[in-house]
Amino acid sequence: MHNHVNFPEELAIRPLLPRDARSTCDFWDKQQLAFGAEAQREGIETYGIAGRVWEAAYLVNSYIDHPSTWEFDPPLIDKHLSRHKRVFLELGSGTGIVAAKIAQAAALSGRDLVIATDLPEVCPLLEKNLFVTPKGDSANTQVTLVRPLSWGSYDHAINIVRELKLVDDPSGHEHGCITHIICSDLVYFPELLAPLLRTLLHLTSPPSISIFESQPRVIISYKIRSLSKETPFWLAFGLWFSFEPVIVRKTDANNLLSEWQRFGSDIEGDGDLAFIFVARRRPESLNWTIPSEDIDLLGGVGAGGTCDKKSDETFETLLLMGLGV
Repeated sequence: MHNHVNFPEELAIRPLLPRDARSTCDFWDKQQLAFGAEAQREGIETYGIAGRVWEAAYLVNSYIDHPSTWEFDPPLIDKHLSRHKRVFLELGSGTGIVAAKIAQAAALSGRDLVIATDLPEVCPLLEKNLFVTPKGDSANTQVTLVRPLSWGSYDHAINIVRELKLVDDPSGHEHGCITHIICSDLVYFPELLAPLLRTLLHLTSPPSISIFESQPRVIISYKIRSLSKETPFWLAFGLWFSFEPVIVRKTDANNLLSEWQRFGSDIEGDGDLAFIFVARRRPESLNWTIPSEDIDLLGGVGAGGTCDKKSDETFETLLLMGLGV
């Protein structure tokens, strides 16, 4: 029986293929079997919305792997962390196209790890797309894990954290701790907003992190579809996390440097706004009590250490400042 989350009423979606020139690169050529039109059609039939590649996935993949003439602020990887073990955990991985792109880059370091997660019933799709090559051989098994993580499930989140802390680094010097949390096109259904925020809080609170570890960087690739339905997430998210949009500037063929602009602003031909936000947990929020009820979490209860309702204006301010137009 279909899970209602991935099979909403009157589901009518088609495969989405990349439309920019960079997507004809070697990565895409090699991944047609897993992420091409036919694979997406089969995925949608079996896994619903989890079987389709969504717009924000292509956007974040361009953030992960981009021409040398592009400069981002903030960059995906801090230069001072480049020599340390990095663990990328993706929420709601779906087809696994973003995890595959990260794994391609992570494999170059020989010590990084990518964890693709989704509902338990979607994990077989991830395993198929991430671990099986066109020849039927295993691939990416050294740098990629697939694990179930239902949003809002503390047990799922803490099981991954415990497993990481038991994994020895080949060098013998480092244990695994999450350095990046990747979210691509996850802010959409109103009933999933609180569970998503709750999982982000689980993954950025003790015992997931310790006072000796830096907070994971949360990367959210987001396309606005229904602002009125999605804004409650950002009003609550900003209470617990500080965040900013990624901006980019590019050097052209004449070696001229462009002005900074919001990354994603040049791909919005259909009129919908796209962002990549980079966020970190507010240090003071580690002392706040996370409310058990979803309605209270979205209402700001517990934030600021108080039980009254409240909201954060960061997202709305960014839109008013012109970063969203």
